[in-house]
Order: sequence, then C-alpha cells, then structure tokens
Amino acid sequence: MCFGMEERYNMKFERIGFDEDHVHFMLRSVPKYSLSQLFRLMKSVTAVQFFKKHLDLRKELWGGEFWSDGGFVGTVGEGINAEIIRKYIEGQGRKSGQLRLVDFGY
Repeated sequence: MCFGMEERYNMKFERIGFDEDHVHFMLRSVPKYSLSQLFRLMKSVTAVQFFKKHLDLRKELWGGEFWSDGGFVGTVGEGINAEIIRKYIEGQGRKSGQLRLVDFGY
C-alpha cells in the first residue's frame, strides 16, 4: 500500500510498525515536502488505497474515516538515534487476535 508512494513522491519507507491503536512509519524523504505535507500525504493516500480495496470497511469505521485526526511527526538524524527509532518501530507489539494489515493482504 505505501510502497507505490515511494517512487511517485521520492520517499523510502524504512520501517512500518503497528501497535494496539496506532502505527509508526519511519521514512526517508527529500526536502521537497514539509513534514506536515508528508504526514497529510501519507494519511490521504493510504486511506484512499485501503478503502478502494475494502469497500465495506468505511461503514464500519467511526465517521467513515480511516485515520483519526492529529498525529505526531518528528525528524531523526542518522547514527545512533536512527537505529534506536528503527528498533523501537520493529518492536511494536500486538495483542492476541488483533487484526493486522497483513490480514487484509498487505
């Protein structure tokens, strides 16, 4: 779902991690886009792609929206800080029985 965005918007998803009620993305991008533009772009494109593949899901979600309002965006340099963030994202846990994106074919 996200990887179609890489070429079009000149970005690279390095890590994607899921927890109970949120998702973490670590990506690399050129300075063409501001952080808020990247955030809005990711939320918009992924929601459209997800709803195209799962037409019935929109009715199940509160207000018919895939993402909640808000979020957090930050930057990290290379080196030790980047590696700590990578490991944190890789370590994201799930409760037993929770649906994952792979359950939807991603």
